[in-house]
Amino acid sequence: MGDHATTFEGVLERVVYTNDENGWSVVRLAVKGKRDLVTAVGSLPGVQPGESLRLRGEWVTDRKYGEQFRVDSFLTVKPSTLVGIERYLGSGLVKGIGKVMAARLVEHFGLETLDVIDEHPERLTEVDGIGPIRSSRITQAWEEQRKIKDVMLFLQSHGISSTYAIKIYRHYGDNAISVVKENPYQLAIDIFGIGFKTADRIAGRLGIAPDSPRRAEAGILYMLGELSDEGHLYYPRDRLASEAVTMLEIEADIIEAAVDRLAQGELLAVEPLSRGGEAVYLRSLHTAEVGASRRLAGLLSSDVLPIRIDIQRAIEWFESREEIALAPAQREAVGKAITSKVLVITGGPGTGKTTLINGIIQILEKKDRRILLCAPTGRAAKRLNEATGREAKTIHRLLEFSPKAMEFMRGQHNPLDADIVVIDEVSMVDAVLFYHVLKALPQHCQLILVGDVDQLPSVGPGSVLREVIGSGVVDVVRLTEIFRQARESLIVVNAHRVNRGEMPLLKAEGQDDFVYIEREEPDEIVALIKDLISERIPERMGVDPLDDIQLITPMHRGLLGARNLNAELQALLNPRGASIMRGSRMFRVGDRVMQIRNNYYLEVYNGDIGRIVDIDDIEKMVSVRYEDRVVSYEYSDLDELVLAYACSIHKSQGSEFPVVVMPLHTQHYVLLQRNLLYTGITRGRQTVVVVGSKRAIAIAVKNSKIKTRFTRLAERLTALASQS
Repeated sequence: MGDHATTFEGVLERVVYTNDENGWSVVRLAVKGKRDLVTAVGSLPGVQPGESLRLRGEWVTDRKYGEQFRVDSFLTVKPSTLVGIERYLGSGLVKGIGKVMAARLVEHFGLETLDVIDEHPERLTEVDGIGPIRSSRITQAWEEQRKIKDVMLFLQSHGISSTYAIKIYRHYGDNAISVVKENPYQLAIDIFGIGFKTADRIAGRLGIAPDSPRRAEAGILYMLGELSDEGHLYYPRDRLASEAVTMLEIEADIIEAAVDRLAQGELLAVEPLSRGGEAVYLRSLHTAEVGASRRLAGLLSSDVLPIRIDIQRAIEWFESREEIALAPAQREAVGKAITSKVLVITGGPGTGKTTLINGIIQILEKKDRRILLCAPTGRAAKRLNEATGREAKTIHRLLEFSPKAMEFMRGQHNPLDADIVVIDEVSMVDAVLFYHVLKALPQHCQLILVGDVDQLPSVGPGSVLREVIGSGVVDVVRLTEIFRQARESLIVVNAHRVNRGEMPLLKAEGQDDFVYIEREEPDEIVALIKDLISERIPERMGVDPLDDIQLITPMHRGLLGARNLNAELQALLNPRGASIMRGSRMFRVGDRVMQIRNNYYLEVYNGDIGRIVDIDDIEKMVSVRYEDRVVSYEYSDLDELVLAYACSIHKSQGSEFPVVVMPLHTQHYVLLQRNLLYTGITRGRQTVVVVGSKRAIAIAVKNSKIKTRFTRLAERLTALASQS
């Protein structure tokens, strides 16, 4: 065994485990002269099967796993045997070369294969199946791979996981190393997945002092970004400073000076709060909030296009056409939709919001009004389309987002061609998107906002629907009456009971669409959920467990969190098939997955759910089918996807599923809120099954406290209205 360092070389056969954060890996290598594969453990970021590695370290005996080589450092060396070269090229390291092509190349060029690709790529066309186009693609991929390797080695020497090397290289190109040296904190802003702590670690290694002004500025920008992810548009300056002192472990005066410099450099906006103190905004969020309030106030100050209509007769015409009778609040809403410049229609499930939208559309189309319908997500837009029989787009499509220009083509100078714009599911619209919609409305346009103000607020920053209603400057119609057929649904009845602060009716399994099954122990809940989703519900209802049942849970962590439940359900529902490991996460063909950030380039957005339909190891792509199309992801972008057999209630917003299963347990204590339970219940279209403890349900029902989001939209709207 020996206690001094030794060196040996081997060909990497497979990566057993790797930690994305720090590159710590367990790998198996084929070593000349040894019959069995050798296990090595240590920091081995970015290594690929097929590579030849020269490892330095020592042999140790692990009580559980036996003999292992503990790695202190390693080098990637060019493979020197025919088998090694073939494995290396066939490992999918280089786009365009798969196992078959690797074998052909080695057969033709032998031990010189890598030198040929390196120095005489024009000779590649000598090989059967490689024409000029493929030859130049391979050369390009090889060159890029070499540059990525340089970035990898640089990052590795500064303790960054090489999983990010490809992203960093793609974002900055050949300037990657100089950008990181110049300002490592830029990584935390530009590269999804790299947080401030990682950037800070590199900065430390590059000699940037802990109390340097640049570190303070980067820390503040990072904190405000994180706070916006929690829903805040601004943060009180005193709280920001004290939290920054704790996080960065530096003096308060350095923080205060950094805030002032960032405000002077127009990266932040600082303004006084009416109750004392100051609000600190990221510049883009300040622009959105101020801009949205001014645009909305501008709309309200101009008149509705004149229209000749007998509202009473129009309502009767719609009622006889649809063979229904509108409730008084609905009649009032139709009247206001004709006369108001901006109207909010809010109400829970079963209160007739869709009927109302239909009535407004049919009546106003008769009067030649040009009406556009939209919703924040693809699913919500599709539902709006099915409910109205009219085209409905996502807001991004309506505003014609251009991935090339990274901006909306519709705006102030190219407004929408519309007299009325209807936005459904407005509770999901964040402040920035709301601002972009308002910018694209012509001055004469009417705006109708439809949504449920009692649901959870948007995933993005702000609390638009609540603030617009709270400002008191816009006409609001609240629908409270539940329609007769909806009253027969226990989902609807219980949603309204919860919203009023009453316990839902908890009936055992029967014919009802809301089922409660009591279980106290978390492991019992997990076992029952697995049985319900794989056997009981599909058998009873004839639904597909992968397409029709969604498990939603309050948390991400813990036994009953989305992460663990995803792993359990993947193993149960989709155990076999082509797969790819990304760090400690595995994706398989057939998996249900969710996009977790807005990717404007691919036109997929936070919360979109799809299914993996292909994993292409030669081209290094994973294809995911969403509602309307198939999207191809590069391997390096897979951290934007998570398994979606289970998802958080927050992320399920705006989506409806035939069957929803929801665990509720006192383990979820921190998150048990009334609007969370209410939102969860209203995700189910046909059936909702709640599994867990009555105590957890009672805690959620009683807790009507809504987590404060720091936003001033209502305040600004009220102030602007009082000036006009």
